Amino acid sequence: MASPDGKHCRSQTNGEAKPPDSKKQKITELITDDEIMSEFSHHDASVARINNGSFGACPQSVISAQQRWQLRFLRQPDSFYFNDLKPGILESREAIRSLISADDVSEVSIVDNATTAAAIVLQQMTWAFAEGRFEKGDVAVMLHYAYGAVKKSMEAYVTRAGGRVFEVQLPFPVSSNEEIITEFKLALERGKVKGQRIRLAVIDHVTSMPSVVIPVKELVKICREEGVDQVFVDAAHGIGCVDVDVKEIGADFYTSNLHKWFFCPPSAAFLYCRKSAKFSDLHHPVVSHEYGNGLAIESTWIGTRDYSSQLVVPSAVEFVNRFKGGIEGIKKRNHEVVVRMGEMLAESWGTSLGCPPDMCSSMIMVGLPSCLRITCERDTLKLRAHLRECYRVEVPIYYRSPKEGEIDPITGYARISHQVYNKLEDYERFRDAINKLVSDKFTCPSLSA
Repeated sequence: MASPDGKHCRSQTNGEAKPPDSKKQKITELITDDEIMSEFSHHDASVARINNGSFGACPQSVISAQQRWQLRFLRQPDSFYFNDLKPGILESREAIRSLISADDVSEVSIVDNATTAAAIVLQQMTWAFAEGRFEKGDVAVMLHYAYGAVKKSMEAYVTRAGGRVFEVQLPFPVSSNEEIITEFKLALERGKVKGQRIRLAVIDHVTSMPSVVIPVKELVKICREEGVDQVFVDAAHGIGCVDVDVKEIGADFYTSNLHKWFFCPPSAAFLYCRKSAKFSDLHHPVVSHEYGNGLAIESTWIGTRDYSSQLVVPSAVEFVNRFKGGIEGIKKRNHEVVVRMGEMLAESWGTSLGCPPDMCSSMIMVGLPSCLRITCERDTLKLRAHLRECYRVEVPIYYRSPKEGEIDPITGYARISHQVYNKLEDYERFRDAINKLVSDKFTCPSLSA
């Protein structure tokens, strides 16, 4: 086991160091409100930052641990490489294994982000088409609201290799899990209509824009019943935001960023691969000296770079354990507060939420007044920039195309987040900014491009 202060052991088996004793846990006092403010004092205090979902936030104690790791490498890089890197990464992987209830640490790899994890899973499809194991026209299914980078990865790795990609058209606003389940079943039926096999289903755990918690366990079960070869859950917003038990979820692959909702610095993520002989040919897309030693070891070293963000997972665990209930308590409070804030905003603006509270996580979609005239994606970007520059509010805006026949529809939704550093005043500033825009008869088309 390695630590940034230089203490380490070098007991290794099959290329991996001995994991730490999980029974040894530090007893810490609960964090105070003043200490929370101090941990995030590096944030720009002039900005109402209600967009934790995009980039996350890292507390000062974890930043300090990261800097100690960085200096340790810079002081003596050879010793760091030979003695500290693999044991340190293994300690982080063991912490993740415990958090997600995986059976074995060998099922957990640390990568840069969920986009890298998607590339790892999808490139095996490219090889399968190239080697004749898949037939041209075999299908991959994903949600219509999949993250843009994942859609591009589908194009790069599946479509170009000869596969077909089907998108599950999901409603928004959405009122129940049943709506999602029904549309997913229909998409699987369409995918098999020409007799082709569905080789992979990519399912979000929490969609990004619009943000909705997807019933992943139910969709994975449907995939098993319908004979889908593999299931990959893209949970970029998973760990620290929703409950994650990979055995209960039952997918073959599950990825989540650690820098969005688990307080690690960017960028760090994990990829869980269920132990199975048919998943033994997974490889990191950056090939280096560890190629062929298994994905977890390949990911430990992909060339000279800064690995510090992946080494501070134990420090992030220490930080969340300073809160009542640990990460479970943080998730619960974030959810409860973001629902209250969403309802407060919707009531003030005379609008509605994008989904029921039980279908949101630490983020929620709030309808914006239709008089703002949000008519396209470009309008959302202009409004977001206007809020940032003129009102010091940072919040992403989503454009929803109106349905035929709708009268005075809500076409713009704000995705608000809540994290431990947020205050009531952040949301009140956003509320008042929108109310002033409405009072001033502001419209998005009035902003220059």
